[in-house]
Amino acid sequence: MADINIIPLCDVMLVLLIIFMVTAPKASYPIDIDLPQRSTTPPENPVEPPEPIRLRIDGSGQIFWNDSPTPVSALRNMMESEVQRDPTNQPTLEIDTNGDADYGVLAKVLAEAKNAQMQKIGFVRQ
Repeated sequence: MADINIIPLCDVMLVLLIIFMVTAPKASYPIDIDLPQRSTTPPENPVEPPEPIRLRIDGSGQIFWNDSPTPVSALRNMMESEVQRDPTNQPTLEIDTNGDADYGVLAKVLAEAKNAQMQKIGFVRQ
């Protein structure tokens, strides 16, 4: 009957243990992070957000800007004019899409919003 020699296994385990004991403290050094502190004073002039833009895409691919039919080609100019009114306080673009609508129309609308530098875009279901 042959016995298994476990001495080499113990030697390897002890070497690995020593390596991990030496390298572990070096990997866990603290990192100083300068986080912003919460302000206790309210802003001096609170700005009310503008009315959201309701953009609806129906099943046939027709786009409605605040319930008025609008062609895709006119969207960018309309969006840019809304952004230029106050770039720091843009209105929210609320997109409502019919389940039967073509995805390509939604992709064009999102591309126009991105090109017009709109920052607040949301999807709603009515």
